[in-house]
Amino acid sequence: MKRVYIETYGCQMNEYDTEIIKTILKRHHYHFTESPEEAEVVFLNTCSVRENAHQKVQQRINTLKQLRKTKKGLVLGVLGCMAQNLRDELLDEKVGVDVVAGPDSYKKLPEMLSHVIGEGKKESDFKLSEYETYSDIFPEREGGVNAWIAVMRGCDNFCTFCVVPYTRGRERSRDPFNVLEEVKTLASKGFKQITLLGQNVNSYRFDKYDFADLIEMVSQVDGIRRIRFTSPHPKDFPEKLIEVVANNDKACKHIHLPLQAGNDRILELMNRTYTQREFLDLVDYMRSKIPGLVLTTDVIVGFPTETEEEFQDTLEVMRRVEFDAAFMFKYSERQHTIASRKYPDDVSEEDKTSRITRLVELQKKIALKKNQQHVGQVFDVLVEGKGKKPNQLLGRNDGNKIVVFPDNGAKVGDFVRVKINEVTSNTLMGEPID
Repeated sequence: MKRVYIETYGCQMNEYDTEIIKTILKRHHYHFTESPEEAEVVFLNTCSVRENAHQKVQQRINTLKQLRKTKKGLVLGVLGCMAQNLRDELLDEKVGVDVVAGPDSYKKLPEMLSHVIGEGKKESDFKLSEYETYSDIFPEREGGVNAWIAVMRGCDNFCTFCVVPYTRGRERSRDPFNVLEEVKTLASKGFKQITLLGQNVNSYRFDKYDFADLIEMVSQVDGIRRIRFTSPHPKDFPEKLIEVVANNDKACKHIHLPLQAGNDRILELMNRTYTQREFLDLVDYMRSKIPGLVLTTDVIVGFPTETEEEFQDTLEVMRRVEFDAAFMFKYSERQHTIASRKYPDDVSEEDKTSRITRLVELQKKIALKKNQQHVGQVFDVLVEGKGKKPNQLLGRNDGNKIVVFPDNGAKVGDFVRVKINEVTSNTLMGEPID
């Protein structure tokens, strides 16, 4: 019985993929451990979106190679997006990796491991499929509050900064009735919240069904109380989907809407296919249809050729929209993207650092202002676990904001009504009123 240890880097899709990998390997009699020191096989399920993710994985590979000195026969594998994107580098003998497999190759892992363990071979597979959605594998989960479900894989957008179309292939959607089977299985295990995943969920389509239809279908499953999704694209956000978020009680009133940049020239270079004005009009329309909507976003600063004046446009959009939260990054060039081939990474590290610092400072003030508006309000909070302080519970409200409150005996998965008394830019704090 071989024991496997998996570390996961990156996005929610990678978290879901790790669950798929575990399920596949369990069917072939592998066991799992929480420690690499106890494992015969160590997998790193990797991300290729940001430079720091690459650096972390490379450092981790070097550390694990040291473990081989005391644990002979240890199999080391790199899976996922980084494996797909940096295949040549990872297959170099000096790197010392035994298994390298892309996101569409997970069903082949048992056979690949058999060859490595039995014959001492190195194994790799990087084929991208037009059809693979892993719809025949429902991940085995050991309880919890939220479950990720990938409803589609791949991306057809080809934003110039993004490597996903090259690491995960083209868009393909799962049969909605197959998704429903997985949701029903999760509900029977006590999960209260489902998060539907895709690189661009509002492009979901299977036969006559679109993403709004899928949310409506999932909402009919008994036991599911909340439905979230990530991430949509501003370029094709259908009115039908906005109506579902507005009117379906189980659809959370939170939308993650990636901005990326606030200047039209930079947006065009990024191939985002919308203008600043179109983005702002969409935000206004969403808020007119969904009162109390929580909006979050992604922003990249220092994209090639971005000037200070163009960065100021991004700051202005942030002030205008007042996002509740934002994931903010300095541009880092990714191999094989359009930007890496067409545009020099010519914004200095000093300018990138200055811009990200100012952006974070602005967003922190906006987030505090938005959270202060919640003081005195009452939210249904889905309990996720213990807070950082003794006798404290932590959960999230419908808007996906973290709420902490005194332990009132509620269990993970319970809903507690909490009145907000004070806030920080990241957290709401209150008292249970039930």
